[in-house]
Amino acid sequence: MASTSGNDVPATAPSGVNDYDSLAAGYSAENETSLMNAYYERPATLALAGEVSGRRILDAGCGAGPLSAALRERGAVVSGIDSSAGMLEQARLRLGADADLRVADLADPLPFPDAAFDDVVASLVLHYLRDWGPTLAELRRVLRPGGRLIASVDHPFMINLIHRKSGPRPDYFETYNWTEEWTKGGHTARMSFWNRPLHAMTDAFTAAGFRISVINEPHPVPAAREAYPEDFDLLDTFPSFLFFVLHRE
Repeated sequence: MASTSGNDVPATAPSGVNDYDSLAAGYSAENETSLMNAYYERPATLALAGEVSGRRILDAGCGAGPLSAALRERGAVVSGIDSSAGMLEQARLRLGADADLRVADLADPLPFPDAAFDDVVASLVLHYLRDWGPTLAELRRVLRPGGRLIASVDHPFMINLIHRKSGPRPDYFETYNWTEEWTKGGHTARMSFWNRPLHAMTDAFTAAGFRISVINEPHPVPAAREAYPEDFDLLDTFPSFLFFVLHRE
């Protein structure tokens, strides 16, 4: 894994990086039952969302749609966006031809009117962005007053620890870019992420007009112990993701 100063890396990933189209089928299959997604991130997000029946929800960065499906099963009216057409093809296979799924980049204006949603869920997507400001402004715009943004990101402590083990440890207090290679379904792509300290996240949320209601560091669900006995204890004693519930002021 390589890390570089945020001043040396462009705000958007270069061509060929974060190529979810090539990984779509393999990533979707792995996501169904993986420890990090099926037994940790997704249950935590759903728990924070709580009762959603009848609520209009935007799944921002919906990928292959497992979270959208779970929210819809709980009675929510769900729209999904993702920058990857390949991932949306997987989502449409899951959710049906009539599902409201649109190709959209979170770094750009969103294709929805003001106050269109009661909630936005942004599951493991903000850490792909160098600048959260424009994206959070758009997410706030499409939320009704008092609406919620439920977001999960890579835990900055975890990322910093990974880099400490693999090379020179970057400054925790800096916002910096790092990359790694993912191989899913026989396809490999280089993935680019932005790590930032907790205070930079909370500052960005409040600057965008959100009130922070919850900061959560959950445990995996108990069923993870049986499904992943060798990895459960580490995840149960050291958080990999950080979760927020924010309300639009």
